[in-house]
Amino acid sequence: MKMNVLLLTCANKEEADKIAKTLLEKKLIVCVKKSPVSSSFLWKNKIQSSEEILLIMDSIVENFERINSEVKKLHSYKTFVLTSLLVSQTTQGVQDWAKDELK
Repeated sequence: MKMNVLLLTCANKEEADKIAKTLLEKKLIVCVKKSPVSSSFLWKNKIQSSEEILLIMDSIVENFERINSEVKKLHSYKTFVLTSLLVSQTTQGVQDWAKDELK
């Protein structure tokens, strides 16, 4: 089991809450943090800006495809950014917690 941290920006708090709740209920993530962010990005050759909610989620690498599938069903963006970062180290307690909850 390899732990990962997933990053996902959402259009608003309601969307972020819905995605977070679904992923927790399906035991695909063990924890989620939500934070408002100001995003700037290139879209169709133009610089765009948006106020979004960033989800920072703790999970395991093996759940990425299932998480991606659930996000596709719930996200309002056609092209959303779901990024997985491999955790090189964490405490044994966190590893045990994830293992127990994400069976």
